[in-house]
Formats: sequence, C-alpha cells, structure tokens
Amino acid sequence: MSKIHAAITAVNGYVPDYILTNQELETMVDTNDEWITTRTGIKERRILKGEGKATSDMAVPAVKGLLEKRGIGAEEIDLIVFCTCTPDMPFPSTANILADKIGAVNAWGFDLQAACSGFIYGLTTGAQFIESGMHKKVLVVGGDKMSSIINYKDRTTCIIFGDGCGAVLLEPNTEGLGVMDSILKSDGSGCPYLNIKAGGSLHPASHETVDAGMHYAYQEGRTVFKFAVTNMADVAAEIMERNRLTADDVTWLVPHQANKRIIDATAERMGLDEDKVMVNIQRYGNTTAGTIPLCLWEWEDQLKKGDTLILAAFGGGFTWGAVYLKWAYGA
Repeated sequence: MSKIHAAITAVNGYVPDYILTNQELETMVDTNDEWITTRTGIKERRILKGEGKATSDMAVPAVKGLLEKRGIGAEEIDLIVFCTCTPDMPFPSTANILADKIGAVNAWGFDLQAACSGFIYGLTTGAQFIESGMHKKVLVVGGDKMSSIINYKDRTTCIIFGDGCGAVLLEPNTEGLGVMDSILKSDGSGCPYLNIKAGGSLHPASHETVDAGMHYAYQEGRTVFKFAVTNMADVAAEIMERNRLTADDVTWLVPHQANKRIIDATAERMGLDEDKVMVNIQRYGNTTAGTIPLCLWEWEDQLKKGDTLILAAFGGGFTWGAVYLKWAYGA
C-alpha cells in the first residue's frame, strides 16, 4: 500500500479593503516611507475596520471561497486547526466559532498559538490526522487581526503588522505529493523580546495593565531580527540537506513575511534566486499566521503539480521551522 501524505488540495485567502500606507503612518508616528521601506520592505498593510469585526470574520470568506473552489460543503470538513495569536476571545476557540459560522457541523477544532510560525505548526499538525487515516478533510487556517493588539504610537511595531487570513484544505494523497517533511523548533528564552505581557493568568486584565499598555504587542526589534535571520535561514537549509535537495530542486521558497532582509537572507542561505521566492510583504506587511497561506493563495495559478516548495517561518516565543511540500494540483 502506498504511503499516505497530506496534500493541499485547495487554498484561498482574504485581506480587508482598508489600506494603511506608509504615508498615513507618517501622520501617526515619527517615521517616514523611506525608513520603513529600507528596513522592512513594507509599503502598505491591510486593516480590518468596523465595529465587532474579529479574526473569524476574515476566516469566513477565506474558507467559503476555498470550499467553493474545491466543490465541497462545510459539513464534509472533519477538523479545523485555526492558527492565530489574535483569537476572537480567550475561549471558546476561534476554530469552533468559525465552524459555526460556516456550517461545519461535523468538524471538531482547536486554536494553535505559535505566533508567526503558527501556520507551519498547524500544517504539520493537521497532516498527522490525514497520514494516520483518522481524517479525510482537514482545514488549516492561518489568520490574525494584528491591528487589535498594536499600539499605533509605537513605531517599532505599528509599521510592521497588518491583518489577513489564508486557509488550505488537506486531503490524503498516495502519489507521493503533499507534506513530505517538517522541522519545528522553539525556544522559550525568547519570551522577553517578543510578547504581550498582560491578558493571561500572569497579569490578568485590570485598569493598571491597560493604563500601562501591557495588552499591546512588544518587540525588541534588533534582538528578534538577529535570531530570525539566523534561525529561519538555518532551518530552511537544514530541511533541504536532510532531504538531499539542491537549489535546483526547489521550485519555490514560501517564507514568512516579517522583513524583506530576513527573506533575502533565507533565500541566499538556500542558494535561491529571487524569482523563486514568494514575496508580498510590500502590500500586506506581516499578517503573522496569515503570511504563508496568503502567499500560496496569491501564487496558486503559478503552482504546478509536483512543484517542490519549502515553507519557512520564525515567530515570537521563539518559534521557527520549515516544511518540505510537494504541490498536488495545477497544470
């Protein structure tokens, strides 16, 4: 019997309409377009506007479009893995909220929190349920409403992050296509450098925590950059070496969109030319768990059956990793 792999059989994404440009940020904090572009590669990012709008409200159109593409109903979904660090609320899980909103009445689900590495953690997790034979259709969603946890007076974070959501469907494949290998890592000693200090059991929400701005994302940029450049590049190279892949074998690098310099360093470490790297950071900024599935969505029409993809990410925690994937459909 052929080995079962978990293959992506459909992908879709959603970004809000509102565009927050570098020029608008110049009116909010002490920064400018040249400074932002030079250091990050970001020109604009999308922001989810409107009263009562949450992360699940971006996931709904992303997933409905995915189901329509695949020609299946929501009731056919077995499991939803929702990768996010901005859940609608602490509980119930946003996966369960999404299931209710789309009518996935036969699915169970959970949220997975690994910050910017969330999607590759979730993809690897979802794949296990396919490979084991336990499930036939697993939905992996990566999305964040980062604007809900950003202080727009803090130029170290507000220039970087945006809102967006992407989703993929995993199904069994016996043609040798799908998730082939993954390397996932974490290091909790990175906690002081990238975090939200309040809102958990350590510092429950109070007037004091709100007044102190402890519910906003905090980042010590230089330290995070140094760790990200090294670890994201190293793990991408490691998964290539482990699977005896050369730069010629890799069709696409699908990197987390945190910083153009980190993306370039990863591609260089892998020996890849720029035309093999998916980059949309200039339009969307860092959508955290949403970046990699949004890239897959935007490049879907260029992907061919059998293409070799390396997905790589680095996030708060610290978390990082890479996935070796063989694309399962297309021309």
